[in-house]
Amino acid sequence: MSKSILRQIIETRMPADGMIQTGIKGVQLFRATEAVPCAPAVYEPCVIAIVSGGKETILDGQRYVYDSSEYLCCPMSMPVEAGTPTASAENPLYGVYIALDPRLMTELAIEMEASGSRIPRAEGPPRGIRLARWDDGFLDALLRLVQLGENATDIAVLGGARLRELYYAVLKGEAGAFAREAFGPGNAIARSIARVSSRLDAPVSIDDMAHHSGMSRAVFHRKFKQATTMSPIQFVKSMRLNNAAMKIAGGMTVSEAAMDVGYASASQFSREFKRLFGQSPRQWSDAGARPGARRQAIAG
Repeated sequence: MSKSILRQIIETRMPADGMIQTGIKGVQLFRATEAVPCAPAVYEPCVIAIVSGGKETILDGQRYVYDSSEYLCCPMSMPVEAGTPTASAENPLYGVYIALDPRLMTELAIEMEASGSRIPRAEGPPRGIRLARWDDGFLDALLRLVQLGENATDIAVLGGARLRELYYAVLKGEAGAFAREAFGPGNAIARSIARVSSRLDAPVSIDDMAHHSGMSRAVFHRKFKQATTMSPIQFVKSMRLNNAAMKIAGGMTVSEAAMDVGYASASQFSREFKRLFGQSPRQWSDAGARPGARRQAIAG
């Protein structure tokens, strides 16, 4: 019943496809009634909850297909491919995107650890993304958050508390152990990813990343790959190229996008771009100019 109410709220607020801000920092509603194939995107720390329809995300070849029975938890910045391949007018996609504030998530994770209660640990190494089944705590917290509507006073007074409640539901839920590992105070890999993601145009090396994480090169490489499925250099390259692809699809020139993500050599950028995406940057730019090719906000 609560999911039906969530869908009604999104339908009422969104007469057209796209994404809209709710007024609560980091919380957006989205709708899609047209299929969008998977395309390069970058997920910042977030939870994506599908209320109706289905969505698809690919991380390093691993495909995650989810609908209203599961939500996606991505606690660290990740280069992915994402799309809405099953969306249609008959089967519309409705959902909620919630950005995860690392500071608040870390505070909650620490408070949970300090409570003295037995908290399950993550099973196996984290793999960048995790799907989790909706439970009553998550559903109730999400509904209470979205029900704040567009009333500025309600949002100002209650928004922070209800967002905190939603975060807590995630940390207690099926992906909770995985998220707590990422946001725990000792997670040097998450800090390294945040640092690299915020300065993609700067030179980077494994030695530099390992040094800032306080690890040897070998240990850092092993732990990084456990956490993300990718080697550090593969991760940085994917982040740069995915960001560039999004910038080009958004109208930036190929040369501007290459420089913006740290490529000094246009030929190297073109070569690595084509190797990853199967198209040259110019072909990608031409495809992006066609009607309907830039619905990346919905797809991602």
